[in-house]
Amino acid sequence: MILNRIWLGMFLIAFIVASSKLFFLGDVEIFESLVNAMMGAAKTGFEIALYLTGIICLWMGIMNIGEKGGAVFLLTKAVSPLFTKLFPEVPKNHPAIGSMMMNFSANMLGLDNSATPLGLKAMKELQELNPKKDTATDAQIMFLVLNTSGLTIIPVTIFAYRSASESPTSVFIPILIATFIASLAGLIFVAIQQRINLLNKIVLAYIGTATLLISLLLYFVVQHPEYNEVISKVGGNFTIFLIVISFIVLAARKKVNVYNAFIDGAKDGFNVAVSIIPYLVAMLCAIAVFRASGTLDALLNGIKHLALYAGITATEWIDALPVAFMKPLSGSGARGAYLEIMSHFGVDSLQEKIAATFQGSTETTFYVLAVYFGAVRITNTRYAAIAGLFSDFVGIVSAIFISYLFYT
Repeated sequence: MILNRIWLGMFLIAFIVASSKLFFLGDVEIFESLVNAMMGAAKTGFEIALYLTGIICLWMGIMNIGEKGGAVFLLTKAVSPLFTKLFPEVPKNHPAIGSMMMNFSANMLGLDNSATPLGLKAMKELQELNPKKDTATDAQIMFLVLNTSGLTIIPVTIFAYRSASESPTSVFIPILIATFIASLAGLIFVAIQQRINLLNKIVLAYIGTATLLISLLLYFVVQHPEYNEVISKVGGNFTIFLIVISFIVLAARKKVNVYNAFIDGAKDGFNVAVSIIPYLVAMLCAIAVFRASGTLDALLNGIKHLALYAGITATEWIDALPVAFMKPLSGSGARGAYLEIMSHFGVDSLQEKIAATFQGSTETTFYVLAVYFGAVRITNTRYAAIAGLFSDFVGIVSAIFISYLFYT
């Protein structure tokens, strides 16, 4: 419903603004610009989908190898001690733990379309433990907030979008840091509400270790900015390929036919790539006419003037704000906003890299809340929305800070 109103509003506002320019300013070319922008956006949406097809097939194939080889099972087993502390009301061997871990794993790899079915399965299993069926439990809220914080280790989809870049994975480290900070903020917010002791030695062992590693990495890049590009390219690519090799080796040890497993996963990837074409075209066209009418630029220029008035001279992040505005509402909307920024400013531009970091470090909070809670008919979501939006806000601020550290 919200996305429908936004999409409709973009076209109506673009028409009103363009009509005003025609009748009051005598701009006889404005509607030609709108139509050309709309047609060009439709073409761009299809071309992007073609780029995406191969990359998504690749990573869906790798994911299928990892699943059949037991990598997800090992990951679940590794985090089980942490989950028992964060979800105290969920029995140790309950099926929901495995489903939640599968969902988190898909999110960590940036596979949005794969994560949703797994998340719905986890939510339904958690609902079985819910004594008051119309009210969200602490476990459901913790799961939703960790989900909406969007912890991403390998942003596969973003790599696919950036396939035309000289280094598609150069955004890897910035996204990793920003999304970790957002997830940590969401976890702390919910833990305070639920009075979960994060100073427990098991929790500290997991979260403390991850925080220490991220902090050391962030400290190093601040002290030695000349190594930022090397760290992002070498460290990111090495980590990604190491994970791929680990998936393949684990599967081979279990006598899995890795080639067939890859092909089966890749077939699903093709279906995913084709299925997103209508969504890409719809949102790209709406944003294109919104920009062509001059409305989007006027809005962003207003924010830019306020930033300059406040003494903020680095304003490239403002051009990437449409992604930050759209992401809590809709994944496809944010995807369209990001691709429109890529098309407008060019791949590897600072604006595009910041937008990519926004895309990777925030999540579709309202969409997830509506779909996941709606699937189990929960109407009283308590503080889940506030916690999710808080996590998104921290992710956006972190993404801006980290982007200027790495990309400038």
